[in-house]
Amino acid sequence: MSDEDPIEFEINGELDLHTFRPSEVGELVPDYIGLCLEKDIMRIRIIHGKGIGTLRETVHALLRKDPRVSKFQLADQNEGGWGATIAWLTVDA
Repeated sequence: MSDEDPIEFEINGELDLHTFRPSEVGELVPDYIGLCLEKDIMRIRIIHGKGIGTLRETVHALLRKDPRVSKFQLADQNEGGWGATIAWLTVDA
């Protein structure tokens, strides 16, 4: 597998970014949102981990500027706490 091969993952409303660097999620998160909307998934959980917060901040910046995101917040403790973000999507964009 080369660096150019696409990474395949299931579109189930949960995106785990543990293996990605912040510089790699700029297209991934918006693309995933689009794929979720195609499957009528309106609530997604993005797992960014706790770490130092760089990946979380990158994800939040992407969600903030995406008109298909109606709102987002850190997950409740039972869904990952501050290591994950829940976003609600809208088709009104």
